[in-house]
Amino acid sequence: MMAQLKTVFALLLFLPGLLAAQQNDPVLFTVHKTPVHASEFSYIYAKTNGKNADFSRKSLEEYLDLYVKFKLKVQKARDLHIDTIPSLKSELDGYRRQLADSYLVDKEVTEKLTKEAYERIQQDVDLYHIFFAVPANAAPADTLAQYMKAMEVKKKLDTGASFEEMAAAHSDDKSALNNGGHIGFITAIFPPGMYALETAAYTSKLNQLTGPVRSSGGYHLMKIGARRPARGEMEVAHILIRKAEGQEQQAKQRIDSVYQALMGGATFEEMAALSDDRNSGPRGGYLGFFGINRYEPAFENAAFGIAKDGDYSRPFESAAGWHIVKRISKRDIQPYAVEKPRLENRIKNDERFEEARRAMVENIRKQNNFKENLQTLEQYAAGLTEEFLTFKWKSNPEKSPAVLFTLGKTDKATIADFEEFLTNSSRKRLRFSGSMEPAAAAKLLYKDFVDDYCLRFEEEHLYEKYPDFRALMREYEEGILLFEATKMQVWDKASQDTVGLEQFYNKYAKGKYRWDERAVIHKWQIAPEAKDQVGDILKTVSKTSAEAALAKFNTPEKQILTLETSTYERTKAPAGITDEKWRVGGMSAAVQDPKTQVHTFYRIESITPPSDKTLKEARGYIVADYQDYLEAQWVEQLRKEYKVDINRSVFDKLIK
Repeated sequence: MMAQLKTVFALLLFLPGLLAAQQNDPVLFTVHKTPVHASEFSYIYAKTNGKNADFSRKSLEEYLDLYVKFKLKVQKARDLHIDTIPSLKSELDGYRRQLADSYLVDKEVTEKLTKEAYERIQQDVDLYHIFFAVPANAAPADTLAQYMKAMEVKKKLDTGASFEEMAAAHSDDKSALNNGGHIGFITAIFPPGMYALETAAYTSKLNQLTGPVRSSGGYHLMKIGARRPARGEMEVAHILIRKAEGQEQQAKQRIDSVYQALMGGATFEEMAALSDDRNSGPRGGYLGFFGINRYEPAFENAAFGIAKDGDYSRPFESAAGWHIVKRISKRDIQPYAVEKPRLENRIKNDERFEEARRAMVENIRKQNNFKENLQTLEQYAAGLTEEFLTFKWKSNPEKSPAVLFTLGKTDKATIADFEEFLTNSSRKRLRFSGSMEPAAAAKLLYKDFVDDYCLRFEEEHLYEKYPDFRALMREYEEGILLFEATKMQVWDKASQDTVGLEQFYNKYAKGKYRWDERAVIHKWQIAPEAKDQVGDILKTVSKTSAEAALAKFNTPEKQILTLETSTYERTKAPAGITDEKWRVGGMSAAVQDPKTQVHTFYRIESITPPSDKTLKEARGYIVADYQDYLEAQWVEQLRKEYKVDINRSVFDKLIK
C-alpha cells in the first residue's frame, strides 16, 4: 500500500515532460548550487494550476515558494543518501524500464504509424487488382506456384495485355469477372493483413503496374487509377422504389411522383413512408453514416454530390431501383488530435504495428554496429540435451563469458546473458517440447534474445535521444525522494513520537478541538406485536428507570422492548429530539417504520456541557496538525542549511 501511495504521490505532483537546460533557458533559482530552469518551473506551474494558471505575480510567487520547498526537501533526501537505498533504486529502475518500453514504442512505432495513417486518410485511392489466393496453411510449394503465376500474368501485362481481361481470366477475386479487377475508390486504413497493399496504393505512381504485393490472403498485381481528396462520411436518408421485372417504367413514374411531391412541399419523412425499403422507411428513410465503397458508385456519387445539409438529390437509378437521397450531415477528416485516438486503436490491432516494431529493432542493430558470433551460438546449441526443453534445465553456474554479439561501443552479450534470458523464458522453451530439437529451439529463442537486448539497449539511451524523457525520469525520481524524506522526517515521526505528540497537543492544540454539548440518549424500539401498548410503554419509560421498563414489558419467552445507549452532540441529535426536548428526560414521539412496523423513540438520560477533546479523542486531527508543524519546522531548518538563490530578473519575465 505504501508503495502504491508513493507512486501516486510522485505521478500526481511531478509527472510532466519537461525540456529544461537548453541554451535559451535561464536558471530561475538554485538550491545548494543545483539549478532549476525557467522552463521547468513554468511548465509545472501551468500543469498544476490548470485553468487558474494566470501567470500573475501573486500566483507565481506563491508557487515559487512551494517549488523551492520541494527542491529543498529533494536536496536533503540526496544528502541523506535515500537515492542509494536498494529497494528504491530497484523501484526506480523498474519504473524506468516500464516507461522506457512504452515511450520507445510510442515514439518510434505508434506515433510514426499514426501520422502515416493520418496522411493517408486525407486521400481516397482508385484501386485495380488481380488477386492470386494463398491459403493460410498453404505449403511452400503452393505459395511459390501462386507467386510464379502472378509473375507470368505480370509479364503479359508488361507486354501490352489488357488489365481487365487478365483480371477476368486469372484473378481469384470472383468479382473481377464483372468489374475487370476494378475495386473502386477505397481509403486507409486497409483491412488487417493488407498493410503492404495499402503502402503500395499510397506510394506507387498512377497507372503503374505494381507487384506482386503480398497480403495475408495472397499476392496482388495492382495499379492506382486516380487519387482524390478524401470524401469522408455522409449521413443520409433515402427513398427507394424497387423496379420489378417488366415494371421498370412504373417504378420510374412512382419515383418521379415522389420527387414532385417533395418539390411541392411534402416532407421527406412523409414520402419515406412510401419507400420500398422496409427497414429505413418507417424511420424517415434514415440510413446513418457511410463512407466510400460501401454502396455502389451511383448511390455514393449521388449522396456525396449533395452540397448542403437538408438538401436531397434528383431521382437516380441503381441496381436496387430508383432512389432519392437526402443529406443530413457530412463528416470530413478531423484534425489530427481528434483522429489520433481512433487511428492508434486500429493501428495497434494491425500487423503493421509488429512489422514496425521489428523494423525498429533492425534499425537499432544497424545504427549501433551490431556484430554477432554465430559460431559461438552453434557450439552452444549443439551441446544442449533434451533436458533443455523441460523444467529440469538449469543454466550453467560457471557463467560463460563467451561473446554472442556486440552492440554499440562497449555492450557485449555473452552466453551467460543468454542463459539468464532462457531461464526467464521457461514458457517459451517448454513450448517447443516434443516438436523441435533443442538446438533448433535455442536458435529461435536466440532471435527473441537479440530483439529484447536491442530494445533494452535503446531504452538505456533514451536519456540522450529524448530530453523530455530524461526530465520525466528526473521528476519521477525526485517525487520518490520527496515521499521517502517526508515519510522519515514528518509522517513517521508524527505517528510514532508519542511524547512529542503529547507536548504539541498541550502547547498548541489544546482547546482547538471541542465537544459540543452532549447527551447520553436511550434509543427504544417496540416490536410490531406490541403496537397496542405503545402509549403505555412511553408513559412507563418517562416515569421509571430503564431497568424497570424492560422488566415490566419483557419476559424470558418474549422480548417486545429493546434498548440501545449512545452519546450524541446536540447538533447531531437523532430525529425527534428537538431543541425544546434537549433536556434530561426529554423524549421524542414514537415513530413507526412502514416496512418493519417497529416503533422507535428516544429519551435523554444525561447532558454534558461543552468540553475539550482529549488527545485520544481527537488523535487523527492532532496528528495531522503535528505533521504540518513538523514540516514547517523542517523547511525552516532546510532554509538555514541550504542556500537558495533566486534570479529575480528571470522571475519577472515569467509574469504576464
